[in-house]
Amino acid sequence: VVVLGLARSGVAVAEWFHRIGAKVVVNDKKERSQCPEADTLSALGISVICGGHPDDLLDRDVALVVKNPGIPYTIAPIQRAQELGIEIVTEVEIASLLAGRRMIGITGSNGKTTTTTLVTQMLEASGRKAVAAGNIGRALTEAALATEEDVWLVAELSSFQLKGTVSFRPKVACLLNLYETHLDYHGTMEDYAASKAKLFANLTEEDVAVYNRDDAFCRSLAPKLRARLFPFSMKEALECGVFVRDGRIVAAREGGEAEELIAIREIAMKGSHNIENALAAAAAALSAGAEAEAVRSVLSGFRGVEHRLEFVREKDGVQFYNDSKATNPTATVRSIEAFEGRPVVLVCGG
Repeated sequence: VVVLGLARSGVAVAEWFHRIGAKVVVNDKKERSQCPEADTLSALGISVICGGHPDDLLDRDVALVVKNPGIPYTIAPIQRAQELGIEIVTEVEIASLLAGRRMIGITGSNGKTTTTTLVTQMLEASGRKAVAAGNIGRALTEAALATEEDVWLVAELSSFQLKGTVSFRPKVACLLNLYETHLDYHGTMEDYAASKAKLFANLTEEDVAVYNRDDAFCRSLAPKLRARLFPFSMKEALECGVFVRDGRIVAAREGGEAEELIAIREIAMKGSHNIENALAAAAAALSAGAEAEAVRSVLSGFRGVEHRLEFVREKDGVQFYNDSKATNPTATVRSIEAFEGRPVVLVCGG
C-alpha cells in the first residue's frame, strides 16, 4: 500500500495498514525535516520516502494508493497509478470500512462545519455517543479506530475527500448545497458536482438521504436515490422532512404527525444560512435517533463555530465579527445578509 501525503490522515492510515500486516510505503514531497511524523512511522518499520516522488514508487505489486485529499490527480504518481490500474482512494474509504454502519456523512459547499457540530451536539444531548471528525478535527481513520461500536462518527466531508471513494456508505448522508467553488482543483463544475454526489452513491433502502429541497442540484439527485428521503426546506412545507412553518421549525416524519421543534427567533445563530444549517442538522440528527427536545436545546444555545460569524467584541458602538471560514463569495454574501440591512464594513482578502 502506498500512502501519499504525511498529514494526520495519512499517518493514521499508514499505521493501521501496517498493524494488519500490509507492506506500507509513505511518500511526501516535503523534505524529511518538514515531516515530524516520519521518524515515528519509521520506528514502526514503515518505509518513509520524503523530498519528492521517485520514479519507481509505484509498480504492479502495489495493491492500493491512499492519497491525501488535497493532492491533485495530475501529479506523476497518481497518473502512474491510473496507468497501472491501481485503485486510488482517500482516507474516507478506509475509515468507512472501519466505522461500519455508524457513520453520518455531511457535505456541501457551505455550512459543513456548523452542521457537523450541531448534529454531534444534538446526539450527545440525546444521551448518545458521537464524535465529529474528518474535515473537522480528528482524522476519520483515527476516530474510527479509537471509538467504540456504539459511537456515531459524524463526518464532515469535502469534495476532495469524496472524489476518492468507491464503496463509502454512511448510514445517514446529508447534502447541504452546491455552489461554484474549488474549480482550481476539480477543473469543471461537472467534476465538482459528481464528487459531492458520491456521498449518496452506495446508499440503499436501509439508509437515509438528507438533502436541501431548495437547492436545484440537491433536488435533482433525489429521484435517483434508493435511500429513504428526509429533505429540509426553508421555502415549502414537506409531507416528510424538516421545514419552516409560521416562523417555526417543524419535523414531519413518515406516517406520523408534524412536530414543532423550535421558533426561528429562539435560535441562537445569526442569519438565514444558519437557519438552513439548523434544518439540515435537525433532519440528520433525528434520522440518527436524536430526540426532539435535544434538537431544541442545542439550537437555542449554540452560537456558531469558531471563525464563522464569530462575535469578537463591541468597541465604540461597533460590533466586530470574525468570518474567516467564509472561503467563497457565496458564504461571504450570506454572512453580510445576516445583518439585515445594518451598515456593514467588510474587511476581506485572500
